[in-house]
Amino acid sequence: MDVIEEIDKRIQERSILKHPFYQSWKMGKLTREMLQEYARQYYKHVAAFPQYLSAVHTQMDNATDRRLVLQNLMDEENGENNHPELWLRFAEATGVIRNDIGTVPTAETEDFIKNFMKHCKNSIVEGIAALYAYESQIPKVSEEKINGLVAHYGVTSDSGLEYFKVHMTADVEHSAAERELIRKYVTDEETKKKVLEAVSNTLDAYWNMLSGIEKICKMECS
Repeated sequence: MDVIEEIDKRIQERSILKHPFYQSWKMGKLTREMLQEYARQYYKHVAAFPQYLSAVHTQMDNATDRRLVLQNLMDEENGENNHPELWLRFAEATGVIRNDIGTVPTAETEDFIKNFMKHCKNSIVEGIAALYAYESQIPKVSEEKINGLVAHYGVTSDSGLEYFKVHMTADVEHSAAERELIRKYVTDEETKKKVLEAVSNTLDAYWNMLSGIEKICKMECS
């Protein structure tokens, strides 16, 4: 089993779509307040994502590899329809006031962001592995989110759904590039071990972030 097969196996076992929060989303069991708290908490990760990419990009000596990460970064930050802005529009579609997006993050949200950044700063290949563990799941996650938003939560506007529509296709390309970079940079067992640890840590922290949102919603959104 090559390194990508091992990574994909771990991702499948820890698929974020299996999380109870997303299961509730799919079945229409979230309240409007829960959806709003999710939008506020998750924004912090969306806003940090360009910094993850920058941390990897700045370590790269190979110009071809660097451009692959730069393209991802440009997709995130470039223009009026940058991804943090698209997320804010989604949040507004759920009823969040834009100026209220600065909710104090849960401990789990903070841990997810810190964990992601740690791997992106540790080494190129750890950072790419963390990015892949996350981005490879997003096309399917985005599709499920759109289905739930339209069917159960009254979010049907282009502005409310655009973030997820973009990521249904963009992250197919991003994760394909990340697969090739992982194969290139994993040249020995020690590096492979670090990559698999970065993947598992990212998957666990991602899962825990949703658990933290679920927990605060049960306390404050019911």
